[in-house]
Amino acid sequence: MSYPVTRPRRLRKNRLIRDLAAEASFSARDLICPVFIDETAKKRAPIKSMPGVERLPIADVEEEADALEALGIPAILLFGIPGHKDETGSCAFESGNVIETAVKRLKKKRRDLLVITDVCLCEYTTHGHCGPVKGGTVDNDATLDIIAKVAVSHARAGADIVAPSGMMDGMVHAIRSELDFTGFKDTIIMSYAAKYASAMYGPFREAADSGFTGFDRASYQMDYRNGDEALREVAMDLEEGADIVMVKPALSYLDIVYRVKREFGVPVAAYSVSGEYAMVKAAAANGWLDEKKAAVEMLTSMKRAGADMLITYFAKDVATLLK
Repeated sequence: MSYPVTRPRRLRKNRLIRDLAAEASFSARDLICPVFIDETAKKRAPIKSMPGVERLPIADVEEEADALEALGIPAILLFGIPGHKDETGSCAFESGNVIETAVKRLKKKRRDLLVITDVCLCEYTTHGHCGPVKGGTVDNDATLDIIAKVAVSHARAGADIVAPSGMMDGMVHAIRSELDFTGFKDTIIMSYAAKYASAMYGPFREAADSGFTGFDRASYQMDYRNGDEALREVAMDLEEGADIVMVKPALSYLDIVYRVKREFGVPVAAYSVSGEYAMVKAAAANGWLDEKKAAVEMLTSMKRAGADMLITYFAKDVATLLK
């Protein structure tokens, strides 16, 4: 025969057959929406480098949660911007801290919504690093003591999941031990297990007021050239008690998402970060691409690579589109 018997285009000829034959897809139930809570804000404040994303006053967190629930989004990820900072970040676990207050507000009403809290100190330190600085780097072990207290503060307020993101050695063990000791053995830990020192975090630093000084974060976040190291990091966090592991950023690290899922078979989160969001927004604003199609394509690639859940600033837009 001069023509091939197999013609892959037969399964592409219309939308119905393409949908039936699709290997990967996602729904609103796969999405986690990051939200920035500003302790001193009186009204919502747009974030210039992230069009469509705002800093919220604490008073608006319940309204935001109701909107997410109505869209079928199952989880909110809270980042706090405190009213004051200090050298060690200890203000992150002070009684009545911004995240504790926000979580308590969310838990006043029963919602079909998981509350996840970011556990890191970069928003709470005067120098913008993820823990106390000593000798030109972050003091790993001193940081563990602080973030364990932060996690307990969030769990006590009612957080369903705490998410340590500072890439400190032993962070999951420190938090798991303290949670169990204080009676929160059922609180889930979602670890930023493979978090890279990436150029894609720029807009986030504006959003969370977490710009750093003195030195960069390459001494504690992962080198973007390394893949095997990510598997070692994930293995350590799982051994220490992590329930969910995360790869951050997502788009440039789909190979890591794939390898982690294939190697460990555990729940994997992919964080589509602020730079990825901002790139699409900027290109769309210039008429260079279709924003909605690009967002869906990006997120689908993360699911195809093996991610079970997608953390994205496009969450509300995409959930609305899917709905």
